[in-house]
Amino acid sequence: MILVKQIEVEIEGRLATVTFNQPDVMNAMDGQMMRELADIVDELKGKSSVHVVLFRGAGRAFSAGGNVKAMLDPSGPMKMEDIMVDLSRLALSMYSMPQITIASVHGAAAGLGCSIAIACDVVIAEESSKIAMNFIGIGLVPDGGGHFFLKERVGTARAKQLIWSGEVLDGKRAMQIGLIDQVVPDGEAWNTAGQRAQQILNSPTASMAVSKQILHAAGVAELERIVELESKAQAAMRKTSDHREGIQAFVEKRKPSFTGQ
Repeated sequence: MILVKQIEVEIEGRLATVTFNQPDVMNAMDGQMMRELADIVDELKGKSSVHVVLFRGAGRAFSAGGNVKAMLDPSGPMKMEDIMVDLSRLALSMYSMPQITIASVHGAAAGLGCSIAIACDVVIAEESSKIAMNFIGIGLVPDGGGHFFLKERVGTARAKQLIWSGEVLDGKRAMQIGLIDQVVPDGEAWNTAGQRAQQILNSPTASMAVSKQILHAAGVAELERIVELESKAQAAMRKTSDHREGIQAFVEKRKPSFTGQ
């Protein structure tokens, strides 16, 4: 097992497991954790001996997204320009990985956590999962390729509705609209993901990887453009009154009062 500060990576034969390991904050990610994840995915992408990569979260959630409290910590401010570079790198690496990727979702997969989950080739979620592209709640836009991956899975029209509403979906509803690939009873996501991984490993993975590459080939340029637009948009949105109000409301645990400014 390779132990990185906030993420664990375990490789057994042709299977790699990436575990988000900040259970005390529901695996909400600060800048360091985002960079570690981007580095890990880059490294795994180059390992020809690994054919399947599983992503999961320790504790009660897959990932609650970006760590809002870390954004507000004056002792260690998150450098958003650097973060957006890492998130863009992460999205592009996830999409272009030759390995088959599986997300095992339980609890929250929100914001960036949702972007990461739906970037995977196979998404398995428990019935009570809380899946949301909820950047709107703090006056931001999806990042980590969220616009692209959401559109890939549910189409542009529904992607807009999910982004604008920040609607929280349980596993059954997410399955109904095509956001995930399989819904399982609570407590079963990890076992099911492991079984799915073994099924894939017992298949001609070289052929599967080539088909993935062909299907994704046309999307690479679009994803590159989208992460560029996301980076610019996020920088602009962070300067708005609505973003400041969203953050303040989050801290004060109240409903935000947005003005469109």
